[in-house]
Amino acid sequence: NIQQFLSAYSDGAMDEVTGAQLIAESLKAQKVDYMFGIVGVPVIEVAMAAQAAGIKFVGMRACLVVPVVVIGGSSDRNQETAGAFQEFPQVEACRLYSKFSARPSSLEAIPTVIEKAVRTSIYGRPGACYVDIAGDMVNAKVDRSRVREVSCCPPPPVSVADHEAVTEAVSVLKAAKSPLVIVGKGAAYGRAEAALREFVEMSGLPFLPTPMGKGVLPDDHPNCVAAARSRSAPLSSLLIALLQADVVLLLGARLNWILHFGLPPRFNPNVKVIQVDLCAEEMGNNVKPAVSLLGDVNAIVNQLLKCVQKDGWRYPSNTEWWSALKEKIVSNAKASKALALEVRVPMNYYMVFHHISQLLPQDCIIVSEGANTMDIGRTMLNNYLPRHRLDAGTFGTMGVGLGFAIAAAALEKSANSGRRVVCVEGDSAFGFSGMEVETMCRYQLPVVIIVVNNNGIYSGMDPKTWKEMSQMGDLTAIAPPVSLLPEARYDLIMTAFGGQGYLVRTVQELRDALQRSLSDWDRPSLLNVLIDPSSDRKQQVTPAFRSVMIHYKDGLQDSL
Repeated sequence: NIQQFLSAYSDGAMDEVTGAQLIAESLKAQKVDYMFGIVGVPVIEVAMAAQAAGIKFVGMRACLVVPVVVIGGSSDRNQETAGAFQEFPQVEACRLYSKFSARPSSLEAIPTVIEKAVRTSIYGRPGACYVDIAGDMVNAKVDRSRVREVSCCPPPPVSVADHEAVTEAVSVLKAAKSPLVIVGKGAAYGRAEAALREFVEMSGLPFLPTPMGKGVLPDDHPNCVAAARSRSAPLSSLLIALLQADVVLLLGARLNWILHFGLPPRFNPNVKVIQVDLCAEEMGNNVKPAVSLLGDVNAIVNQLLKCVQKDGWRYPSNTEWWSALKEKIVSNAKASKALALEVRVPMNYYMVFHHISQLLPQDCIIVSEGANTMDIGRTMLNNYLPRHRLDAGTFGTMGVGLGFAIAAAALEKSANSGRRVVCVEGDSAFGFSGMEVETMCRYQLPVVIIVVNNNGIYSGMDPKTWKEMSQMGDLTAIAPPVSLLPEARYDLIMTAFGGQGYLVRTVQELRDALQRSLSDWDRPSLLNVLIDPSSDRKQQVTPAFRSVMIHYKDGLQDSL
């Protein structure tokens, strides 16, 4: 046997494996199917090895990431502190912003580190993890027999809340005069839709979804009070649904900026919060909960459901609270309908979203980013299925939309699901990662992009006003900082790469272009929808911003 070993060694037939291969095989062992990234020295070989291992690689033009496992190349180990190209303490820097950040100490350690990164990213609250690979480790080789095989990490463990705490939570709900269920992204991630639907329908409680909680229960569900949002008043949905709720059942949502931190004036100062979360550190952030239910959202909703089933309790449908909510829903529906049914050119936001909502399939994946575009779109583009909406958020801000759409489209295409991916962008948001349309064309991903173009950030200028202003002097000194080039031809960017672009000014052009785009499964499409530059939820524009815009317009008139 020793002679055979030595003979194999001398013949170069030992089973050696490179660092790149170990990374790829380790990811595949953790059931990773897709890799997205931008290649370059020293990680080109990693992407090639991933493909060889059966992982699909999508080459991007920009890489802005949210909860994922990030693999980054760094300088060779023997060049550390010597001033290597792009030498930087990447592990230390990423540790501040990720759940786990490490560099394998050797090739043999790669599978263990990869497994821990994947496991950490999905256990507890999901989050990003970083694995640093030194350049000299990518092509270095090691005998496979020296590498410990690491199996796929098991699914995240499911924990339930304390039984007495669940009983107390139900007692608090029963005593409420104005209860409200807030459905957060955690409920979607926890796949709580079936239990939550049964709980809501049995208890009769009204619910309000957060942006990424939309679709866990359908937006058109009779208990959904998202339509009670005031689309014109500064307090938005909080006028009724949050401000007057005396008990809030918070399901997988954080009391952060999205929910105004749970504090007055947006919340009732005496509100009792029943907080359901799988992250212990989240309990009590900003508002001390009346009851804390720590554990898996789906498991806890099932616990609550059993308690409600046991005694047959149901919140009455004839309360003043329900009457106030329904009255607000009807009022908002009338106001939105009046704006949506206007017949004018250029169109306003509400006209655009009204007609888009009529044509989108109910099972489509909606991706959205922007300012007014995303905010108004949340209220008018319904979601009917869980995990079918991807919004910009706390860390996934401007620029993530097209990346989200590419990832969703790649998955849907691979699964041959027949579901469309529709990406609704503001013109400013599109500018952050617009070159990703080339990625869509390269991989033949039939994403439908709708750019709602108001010539600026929040608001812009019409071509005539812009031209007149440009004749007054240096635009860097006089142009409003929020303005963009009027009627920019974003549609031509798509056609330049082989996709289909449409310039849209009227309702009929919008409907025709969207219908053609939804029927085209061979290539991506971009609708450049020109709207009124001053179209806005005007009551939500700050007085200071409005005075600035008036100053610019008055100054222009005086100069002319």
